[in-house]
Amino acid sequence: MRDLAPYIDHTLLKPGATEADILRLCDEARTYGFYAVCVNPYWVRTAAKRLEGTPVKVCTVIGFPLGATPTAVKVYETKQALSDGANEVDMVLNIGALKSGHESAVRDDIAAVVQAVEGKALVKVILETGLLTDEEKALACRLAKEAGAHYVKTSTGFGPGGATVADVRLMREVVGAEMGVKASGGVRDAQTARAMIEAGATRIGTSSGVAIVTGAQPSGKGY
Repeated sequence: MRDLAPYIDHTLLKPGATEADILRLCDEARTYGFYAVCVNPYWVRTAAKRLEGTPVKVCTVIGFPLGATPTAVKVYETKQALSDGANEVDMVLNIGALKSGHESAVRDDIAAVVQAVEGKALVKVILETGLLTDEEKALACRLAKEAGAHYVKTSTGFGPGGATVADVRLMREVVGAEMGVKASGGVRDAQTARAMIEAGATRIGTSSGVAIVTGAQPSGKGY
């Protein structure tokens, strides 16, 4: 099961997470060889300092968890995150705009964040698949690709539902081989993680990383 570690973004986005929790997350990521930690923006500097000199990346979230933040605010968040030491940003697309048919606004929102990283970080676009039809999921993937994003991601972990094999497969079919697909939300054991990878996921976002690679029981649920 340790072979799954390089796929995992070891995640802690719960609002009550403390500094001790974040430091523990970072230490676990280093111990088990996870690809990255994913933390809220306030904790990026703490995580970056703890992981300095290690191969573990620092990921944070932008416009989280609703996606309805104005583009200018997402850009500011992104620039601040990079300044604090983030290597990757997971932005929530503007879900309401997508469902309203405002395709240009959604594309421009993503493109602005891609431009803000200036090639210094990866941009993943969270679709919140539990709120979208299959047609909307496909459209969101196409817009993310057109905007220059590096990944599409299933869920925030705070919305309805989570990652499904069907959604990951659909997303992979739409974006092709050029982009990454991150399965997040409800991935709590090795069997589920492997199913997501077989469907086309190249990254797994989970708060159960230790349980996945050790076979232990997940502690609690969610991010």
